[in-house]
Amino acid sequence: MALRTEAESWLGTKGTDQWSDPETGGRAITKWRTSIDEGRAWVVVASDEEVLATVSRGPVDRDFWTDDDRPESALYLYKLIVARRAGGRQLGARLVDWASNLAALEGRDWVRIDTWRTNGGLHAYYERLGFRHVRTESPTHRRSGWLAQRAVTALSLPHTPLAVGVPATR
Repeated sequence: MALRTEAESWLGTKGTDQWSDPETGGRAITKWRTSIDEGRAWVVVASDEEVLATVSRGPVDRDFWTDDDRPESALYLYKLIVARRAGGRQLGARLVDWASNLAALEGRDWVRIDTWRTNGGLHAYYERLGFRHVRTESPTHRRSGWLAQRAVTALSLPHTPLAVGVPATR
């Protein structure tokens, strides 16, 4: 949760209101807590055991993705957050690659995201990672809706994968 709080503050300095909407924020936190409780959230931990990044996977969001999108063909990423002290280490790109490898192992074709509709900087970031904009949806009860996907084979950093399950060293 500390990563989320830090990200909200940092996003505000970047001129975006992402995650700062009090009307939808509570629901978003509840959904994130559920993904943590269900084991669908992962963290990158430094050698000093400080959490540097997190990402969650979730079910298809039916506000955005339809049967025509073949929802079973994708892994859906949520809440990719990197601690400010870890910026510049390409942890976000490496987490997306890790998720792509997981999706490929599950026989899926795509990694999909939905982001805040007004956050052009985030859209550009994901496009640099190989995501292609699919469409933008605008349900009145949601602030996200910029939909993008990336083929599981389109790795950004194939030679520097994240280790999984390696115990922290003291």
